[in-house]
Amino acid sequence: MSNTLTIVAGFTAKPGQEQRLRDELTAMIAPSLAEEGCLGYQPYADPADPSRMVIVEEWADSAALDYHFSLPHFTHVAQVLEEILAEPFTLRRLTDVPAQD
Repeated sequence: MSNTLTIVAGFTAKPGQEQRLRDELTAMIAPSLAEEGCLGYQPYADPADPSRMVIVEEWADSAALDYHFSLPHFTHVAQVLEEILAEPFTLRRLTDVPAQD
């Protein structure tokens, strides 16, 4: 059975901070994908509400995700998010559902 984790992180920018949110989350793509254990990392914007974004991430296991949380690019974006978000971000951890025979 796979230990991979899919993470869906949701963000809502304060008014006037929408582009900064987009820029900061986009800047996370390359360093995150370069991490061992990162299988996917993609931000998405809500076309109906420019203040809302999500990131869909895939990690080899929870240890890889924990390591991600300790790295400088994550700690930097976490500080920025405290300034620009209208509410705390949400984080959903999802695991694969085994296929039924």
